[in-house]
Amino acid sequence: MTAGYEQLDAPDHPRYTPAMQHIGIDARLTHYRTGGISTYIRRLITALEQLDHEHRYTVFHSRKATDTIVQRFESARLWTPSHHRSERLALTVELARFRLDLLHSPDFIPPLHGARRHVITVHDLTFMHYPDFLTADARRYYNDQIARAVRRADHILVDSDATRRDLIEMLDVPNALITVHLLGVEPQFRPPPPHELAHWRTQLDLPAGYLLFVGTFEPRKNIAGLLKAYAALAQRLPDLTPPLVLAGTRGWRFEETMAEIAQMNLGSRVLWREKIPQQAMPSLYALATVLVLPSFYEGFGLPALEAMACGTMPIVSNRSSLPEVTGDVGLQIDPDNLDTLIAALEKALSDDAWRQAQQQRGLARAAEFTWQRTAEITLGVYRSLL
Repeated sequence: MTAGYEQLDAPDHPRYTPAMQHIGIDARLTHYRTGGISTYIRRLITALEQLDHEHRYTVFHSRKATDTIVQRFESARLWTPSHHRSERLALTVELARFRLDLLHSPDFIPPLHGARRHVITVHDLTFMHYPDFLTADARRYYNDQIARAVRRADHILVDSDATRRDLIEMLDVPNALITVHLLGVEPQFRPPPPHELAHWRTQLDLPAGYLLFVGTFEPRKNIAGLLKAYAALAQRLPDLTPPLVLAGTRGWRFEETMAEIAQMNLGSRVLWREKIPQQAMPSLYALATVLVLPSFYEGFGLPALEAMACGTMPIVSNRSSLPEVTGDVGLQIDPDNLDTLIAALEKALSDDAWRQAQQQRGLARAAEFTWQRTAEITLGVYRSLL
């Protein structure tokens, strides 16, 4: 074994021939984070394993990873940690021995050199639109490197047309170098059977009806605005307004959100549910009266898609990628105008027939989003470069 990396599958595996072109996918982030980009990496790899039998693949994990996310592809562990200040150079050294024809960097930033061709995925430009919504380390990592990253890439994948426009307008990237591949929804996200709903309602201690937010508790998600709108609605329509469930994980400046709740004196009306098991998520969505996602900016907005797939109507911001996800299903609001959010919530809670019709439309729209389609578009980009 050579120092610096651990090969998990031998490169002369009988599935592969010397004539096969070699594609690498950087999956190190999946060890450090769940959801978001990590979900994208996992689902894309799973779909590519089912789809592509003409190329050889090596998926690169963190050396700290205790398992592998691949079934058929080769896998290797690298020492270079994600988001390290010397990552681009260190990763170049580690990847040299693999002699890749193409390297896909799904977390924005590629190494200085890792293959003959480089593909990156840019999920959003939050750090340029709203630098105050990120930690200092995150701002430094992305802002200091994104311009070089898009110049280095032979092609760029984006999750939405909104991000495509941002790349063109903010970083002067030629349109011909960008391909939009909308993300998919997992098969597990569907209206659950009654016994599953009953089980998870008990396990998660959920009320009979509730408004639902799903995501990281951080400023970009506009939780403070959601709480203000909710407080105004509860005061105006106390008997009609169900509890608000905030489900997700704590992000940076979480304490500010807690302080907002304390000032509003909402008490037991706001319920926190952290680190929900993945198998519980369909029931969490399906039991909600409505999903509310009033973010200032989203790269895609998987919770809105997942909610629709489970039969729950979304209320989302009219910004960035969210209108592309929900289309004409549910309602769109201005995150800077809380009156629009209050009005949308009141509409959803007071008109049952309309809301139920929206739920059916949401099911139909969600069925259009598949990870297979995401992988097909991605593979088309690989082929065009190879």
